[in-house]
Amino acid sequence: MNAASPAPESPPATAPASAPVGAGAAAGDASGVAMVLGCYLLWGMFPLYFHLLQAAGSVEIIGHRLVWTLATCLGLTALRRSWPALRTAVTTPRILGVLAASGLLVSVNWLVYVYAVNSGRTADAALGYFINPLVTVVLAALFLGERLRPAQGVAVGIAAVAIAVLVAAQGSLPWISLSLALSFGLYGLVKKRVGARVDALTGLTVESGCMTPVALAYFAWLYAGGQGALQGTTTSGALAAGLVLAGPVTAVPLLLFAAGTRRVPLSIVGLSQYITPVMQFLLAWAVFREEISPARWVSTALVWVAVLVFITDLLWQLSRRPRPGKHR
Repeated sequence: MNAASPAPESPPATAPASAPVGAGAAAGDASGVAMVLGCYLLWGMFPLYFHLLQAAGSVEIIGHRLVWTLATCLGLTALRRSWPALRTAVTTPRILGVLAASGLLVSVNWLVYVYAVNSGRTADAALGYFINPLVTVVLAALFLGERLRPAQGVAVGIAAVAIAVLVAAQGSLPWISLSLALSFGLYGLVKKRVGARVDALTGLTVESGCMTPVALAYFAWLYAGGQGALQGTTTSGALAAGLVLAGPVTAVPLLLFAAGTRRVPLSIVGLSQYITPVMQFLLAWAVFREEISPARWVSTALVWVAVLVFITDLLWQLSRRPRPGKHR
């Protein structure tokens, strides 16, 4: 989801600050549009991929994802000869600390997401990524002092009503949806502290590197007890290949996003981000045949109304910006 900052299974709630809105980011840049749409479509199909790895537990899948993402990123770093940027990141305590924190947050996000998909709760994951932009707006108001515009306040209020409907119907908080939205919202908040100083590849490399020792320690414990997915009757060449591919599968859409957002307007990025949760919800309903209760349909419809208000406000704000070369 990020990613001048790496996204878990969904992109950042808003485009990175570096995304231009001028002639260099014209909507006619077909390559940029293709990159942005490509990354969101790939993220939207992630539930199908993780279903193929279901024989491995959620924690083991995330462990492999961390290890092989690090391997992929180191390979790309060598290919691009961007070792100086990586060296600067790991030798600057402030940057390293922030990326270690963001690595923890994105790992939690990944873990909850994979658990949701492989426990038949993909619709809950989709709801989390629908409300993520609204959570990000609230976090920005709380921690960065940004003021909510009236329309944003209305959107957040409608989303809160949607959550209340689910709580009343289920008798419990929709913890998967809220965990995904909060972990990714906090992830974006933390990443904002180093945003312009660390490129996407370097950030993902350091984040994965900080968490890989934890993954390796877990593997040591798991396989010492003979409980690994690649041991015994559950093992297969296809499963092993799928776990190794978790690295490039994670890195490719992130790099597409980082490259694409430099070429297209914020409006395209902001609107395209909803492709992923729409695809996730459709997969949950039409492919995985998850049970979606009437209360969930009501809450989902309310969230879609909130999203519509949010998008309308976004488009209105963008329409008021002066065009390059013109004066208001």
